[in-house]
Amino acid sequence: MPRICLVLETEEESGSESLVDLLKQGAEITGVPDYMFCLDSGCIDYNQLWMTSSLRGVAMLDIEISCGSGGFHSGECGGIVPETFRILRTLLDRLDDPKTGKVSQDF
Repeated sequence: MPRICLVLETEEESGSESLVDLLKQGAEITGVPDYMFCLDSGCIDYNQLWMTSSLRGVAMLDIEISCGSGGFHSGECGGIVPETFRILRTLLDRLDDPKTGKVSQDF
């Protein structure tokens, strides 16, 4: 008979803060699995089996970008006020190439 070990994350949705700690605490009991099944995947219909072959990582962060302390008129500033979304886009583009998805090797 095969040995089956179930690890159930029962917190709402993914990104639970307890799962990694739970896996570390139970590492001696669970061991290194030969197979892993993630049942938190979607399915398009219930007429066939849908299988997840890979999971993407999730990064959650809060970013605040500020330019100036109030509204500006184009003639008041003596130049163009940078648009905060473009600043964020430039910062993200340093992490990976938006056209190819290739991750920067600078880190």
